[in-house]
Amino acid sequence: MAENPQFQKEITKAFEAAKNIPKDELLFLYNGVLFPTATCNIDTFKALETFETRDDDIMIAAYPKCGSNWSIMLLHSMVLAVHNKQPCALIPIIEFKSPNKFEILVIFRNPKDTAVSMFHFYNNNPMLPTYNSFDDFFPDFMSGKVAWGSYFDHAIDWNKHLDEDTVLLMTFEDMKEDLEGSIKKISEFFSLPLTEEQVKIIADKGTFKSMKENSKNTHGEMGKAIFRKGDVGDWKNYFSEAQSQEMDAKFEACLAGTKLGEVLKYNIYCEW
Repeated sequence: MAENPQFQKEITKAFEAAKNIPKDELLFLYNGVLFPTATCNIDTFKALETFETRDDDIMIAAYPKCGSNWSIMLLHSMVLAVHNKQPCALIPIIEFKSPNKFEILVIFRNPKDTAVSMFHFYNNNPMLPTYNSFDDFFPDFMSGKVAWGSYFDHAIDWNKHLDEDTVLLMTFEDMKEDLEGSIKKISEFFSLPLTEEQVKIIADKGTFKSMKENSKNTHGEMGKAIFRKGDVGDWKNYFSEAQSQEMDAKFEACLAGTKLGEVLKYNIYCEW
């Protein structure tokens, strides 16, 4: 995966800025959702309220720690393979054939592993507050009092759009199970024709293990916070039985019987 000096420069700048921010000011509230002060800006959010997408825009949407960085890096490699040139950034602007549309790649991960990964993201990221234990973090995650808000609110909103032909839903678990197949789906969705050999090369370089090993080059100091384990089922090392049951009840109330709930295969990946 390619290095991105500009990205590393911005992350280093944010890391340094975070050192001078009091712990109780590391997060700010905007429209009821918490965001990290070192990387987000209220003026930017206000500008986004009138932001208009272009016909050829691509968007990747994911709740934190659900595989967005992994997917961005894979897409970056696909663009490089097809166009034989380095995209100008890790989230490239790509032209597509379909008029008057913009495609969205939506990434989800089972909520239990997401909670554990986000707990470590908080503690390994100087731009966010730290927690003494997962037990302390769990109530905030469940109530949505964490950066970027509630996992379940995010899931409920995206579930409404999954039948749209401009939305491709991928899960972290499916990508782990069949990376080559996932790459093919993403490339076809974004009209990036890849040969079988290109798919294999991208998959070989795009495993979570490979990206973690190369994260210092691609993400600088942020790499340690973004790429930790990438495992499925690590939640069993952190959840108590009571916490597992609480999450089960929340999932049942929010997503049971929905398309997203079915795709997440909750009974397979989150059974106690």
